[in-house]
Amino acid sequence: MIPANAQPFFYQVPWRSASVHAGEHLGIQRGPGDEFSKHVSLVDYPDARRLDLRQTLRDPYEQVQVRVFKQEASTPLYAICDMSSSMQFQGQVSKLATVQAVAASIACSAHENSDLFGMVSYDQTVIPQLSLAPGHHAHQSFATIDQLAGFHNTRKDGQGIVEATGWLGQQKGLVFWISDFHLPLALIERGLNGMSSHQVIPVVLWDPQEYERLPRFGFGNLQDPETGLQKTIFFRQAIRAQFAEQFEQRKQALDQLFARFDIRPLYVTGQFEASLLSDYFEQLIH
Repeated sequence: MIPANAQPFFYQVPWRSASVHAGEHLGIQRGPGDEFSKHVSLVDYPDARRLDLRQTLRDPYEQVQVRVFKQEASTPLYAICDMSSSMQFQGQVSKLATVQAVAASIACSAHENSDLFGMVSYDQTVIPQLSLAPGHHAHQSFATIDQLAGFHNTRKDGQGIVEATGWLGQQKGLVFWISDFHLPLALIERGLNGMSSHQVIPVVLWDPQEYERLPRFGFGNLQDPETGLQKTIFFRQAIRAQFAEQFEQRKQALDQLFARFDIRPLYVTGQFEASLLSDYFEQLIH
């Protein structure tokens, strides 16, 4: 059963699905469908319901001809969830609550379109109890997603993204990488290389309070949630401005890295709405 608060969104895939299972996307397998493919002899495709009398009369070899159509097919959707310690941040909204909302929206959309939904969660390694193989089991999907917001760890980085890419299936799918991307650029690049056979949508979760909720003047302690290292800083207006500038520089660096893979990220600040993903795919089409 799909929860009432799970919001579906519009999406399309720009490739033909190789799946043999019926769905909503253009496929390459022949079967029931509306997209005409070709004519073949009744011997090669023994389905008399598809008989084409006009083409049969035209055939120089006097073979009975039938119409073959391409079947609409399913495709897998994956939520790759960063559960590293930096994702424990609580600002305007909880980052992990946003991860849960995005994953639920992806699962809802997949199940409404007869697509498969899979999920891989990771910190330093893949977290099996928060991961799912692609499938059509809605109850299992949402039961696992419900555990995301309550997950807690300390001093865990995101090195597990490299392992997580190995959990993706071979069939091409949509991969939503949900993270704050406070990872080394080299590690992000390794993750993107591991997902190169899929269409990747980076969902970047940033909260303005990460760089706005700082002391205005005086000493303050900062702690790296993934290493536990602390640093004492004397805050003043110039230092606060440097933090904001570093976030902007980080955004430019991420945009440049994603552009090398012909990927456009989606930045989410504050509350997540499924319409953000609908708009994202609308812009890809146009």
